[in-house]
Amino acid sequence: MFLTSRHLSRRTLLKGLGTTVALPFLEAMVPAGTAWAAASRPGTRLIAIEMVHGAAGSSNFGLKQNMWVPAAAGREFDLAGTSLAPLTPYRDHLTIVSHTDCRNAEAFAAPEIGADHFRSSAVFLTQMHPKQTQGSDVFVGTSLDQLYAQKVGQDTPIPSMQLCIENIDQAGGCSYNYSCVYTDSISWSSPSQPLPMIRDPRVVFDQLFGVGATPEARLARRRQDRSILDWVTEDVADLKRTLGAGDSARLGDYLDDVREIERRIQKVEAYNSSGERRELPEAPVGVPDSFEEHVKLMLDLQALAFASDVTRVFAFKLSRDVSNRVFPASGSSSAFHTISHHQEKEDKIAEYQKINTYHVSLIPYLLEKLKKTPDGDGTLLDNSLVLYGSPMGDSNLHNHKRCPLFLAGRAGGRLKGNLHVRAADGTPMANAMLSVLHALGLDGVERFGDSTGALDLTTTAETTTARG
Repeated sequence: MFLTSRHLSRRTLLKGLGTTVALPFLEAMVPAGTAWAAASRPGTRLIAIEMVHGAAGSSNFGLKQNMWVPAAAGREFDLAGTSLAPLTPYRDHLTIVSHTDCRNAEAFAAPEIGADHFRSSAVFLTQMHPKQTQGSDVFVGTSLDQLYAQKVGQDTPIPSMQLCIENIDQAGGCSYNYSCVYTDSISWSSPSQPLPMIRDPRVVFDQLFGVGATPEARLARRRQDRSILDWVTEDVADLKRTLGAGDSARLGDYLDDVREIERRIQKVEAYNSSGERRELPEAPVGVPDSFEEHVKLMLDLQALAFASDVTRVFAFKLSRDVSNRVFPASGSSSAFHTISHHQEKEDKIAEYQKINTYHVSLIPYLLEKLKKTPDGDGTLLDNSLVLYGSPMGDSNLHNHKRCPLFLAGRAGGRLKGNLHVRAADGTPMANAMLSVLHALGLDGVERFGDSTGALDLTTTAETTTARG
């Protein structure tokens, strides 16, 4: 047997009528005689997730009870009783960052007082203070995800994607003289250019698989009640004849995932078009009424995009400020925004913690997907960085101190996991964000937002990089 440099291109596509299906990474894509790791790792994937309204653990009582983060810093921490407890099985991939402040979400002038809900989301990934305006002259900063997309986006068919769960179709001005785009988007390609967020899983699916050039073409395709895989059957059969047993099985598992996600979207659309009463009557037909089902569909689509390297960058907004959605699966019947204003009552803070814990409990679904997906010499979880946090701290006070933040994944080896970094009081969250940019390979970035220096996210030493 002679080794040659011939191999399957990483950008090989299965093509059908108006459909393109990218492939997962296969051994056949590694040139013969080439080291697996060097040839197969396309770079760190990023998912930046925002949850609004801070956390119960950022209140004075919540801090004393360690409701958000564990009492111990370093590596010997215990997540039991915290809102991060659902992440216990993934602690080896978990980096907790506590006690950082999001100062640029605070009011800088008297007219801005009370408007925290209407500017905070714009601050989360930019760590900059938004210009107060209801006009088109919005201005804040370029977001972390877009700085990374500028570095790696040209290597993938889609430079980045921006997803959300709640309604974001409010145009014009919101309260306190702030444009609604500050509340609607967490992703900014430039200080004056917010990127629209996609709420409908069907739209995400169609973009990932190039289904139809126009909305009319996509609608016509769906009316045929066929899977996109029906259009690439011959390509699949031809490709499998050239693959080894391992690659053939991996391709089969990947296509099964594509079909299952498509089937779930079709099921949602069928129910929402049936005339049955909806809990979210204003939502697009592809949006499930169930919060959990919606979130999991979006997480599945992100994992699928990473497996096929269609994009390496996602921003994901899980809620919208002042949302009063109820989450029965959390064990609480309280409305989200209402209970976040807990009036420092201990029983209400404990009730609010149930919702925080429930939201975090959805993240292991994603982490398990990434962990089970091979990627070079490791897994997608090894080669990803999932950032989860909030630009608000104690929502009852509308403050932005001790804001929730954690990272999951090893970022291609730049993060070690199993670490709780407790920052010194007054440390900007921007310091942690600067460290994230470095973990993503943007080592030349020396400052981000109001950062005063990068946090050490790999050792157990307690940081002292407070605001200067």
